[in-house]
Amino acid sequence: MRDTQSGLEITVFLCGDVMTGRGIDQILPHPGDLHIHEQYVRDAKRYVNLAEERHGLIPGPVGFSYIWGDALGELERVSPDVRIVNLETSITSRDDYWKGKGINYRMNPATIACLTAADIDVCSLANNHVLDWGYNGLKETLRTLEKAGINTAGAGSDLKSAVAPTVIEAPGKGRVIVFSCGLASSGIPSSWAAAENKAGVNLLPDLSDKVVLGIGNRIRMIKRQGDIIVVSIHWGGNWGYEIAREQCNFAHGLIDTAGADIIHGHSSHHVMGIEVYRDRPIMYGCGDFINDYAGIGGYETFREI
Repeated sequence: MRDTQSGLEITVFLCGDVMTGRGIDQILPHPGDLHIHEQYVRDAKRYVNLAEERHGLIPGPVGFSYIWGDALGELERVSPDVRIVNLETSITSRDDYWKGKGINYRMNPATIACLTAADIDVCSLANNHVLDWGYNGLKETLRTLEKAGINTAGAGSDLKSAVAPTVIEAPGKGRVIVFSCGLASSGIPSSWAAAENKAGVNLLPDLSDKVVLGIGNRIRMIKRQGDIIVVSIHWGGNWGYEIAREQCNFAHGLIDTAGADIIHGHSSHHVMGIEVYRDRPIMYGCGDFINDYAGIGGYETFREI
């Protein structure tokens, strides 16, 4: 986007879901505990085996940059000023998984270099997997990302930290400010919502005008002339191309009323529609960027694997 005050362009890389747990974790140099708690699969390496059955042997351990494939070359070519992903994985060695959830993603903190390999600046964390390994797992996730120099938004030790944006300076150009939030429609349990004295995620109650006004108030408290405001939202189901009218209205409200410049939507496992509204981009669903689903059957009409 172009800063109308300075005339300088700021390039932002907006990435969909990055799931570095389970099978991905197992092919990296420091795999964590492979035991998982799913109904049909108990060994995370099974997802590696399924992928190999369909696509051939994965030589392991792979290098930390391997999981990004050709994307690293493209990132180097474009050289974006700010790189934002939705990190849909807990980064922890804790064993106190969230019981009854069904799917619990985690990656070993020792493999954090798989994120720094792509020079990620911001991880949006208001999603339905960041607390898969409990509150201690969230605490370790936040600590590991901070130690690696990666900014976060959307989750924290209390409500104040969960709703707080992160500010990234594009040297000599301006600031990119990222707000992160999620909705129950993406599968975030209501019990994960952060509160005044409780850790959790920035879980929105609905897509009402009142919520738009609340986000707008927080934006106005921090926004300066020339800033680019990104609202990163985890919403909607995993499959299907239909975009709910309330999502469109909410996205438009974030631009018209709240003052957002970019709507970075995610949760769908495939890319959904993109709208340019009042010269501002709305990505309703960026799709999965990294996952371990390559050998899993079903929903073939939505993906090529």
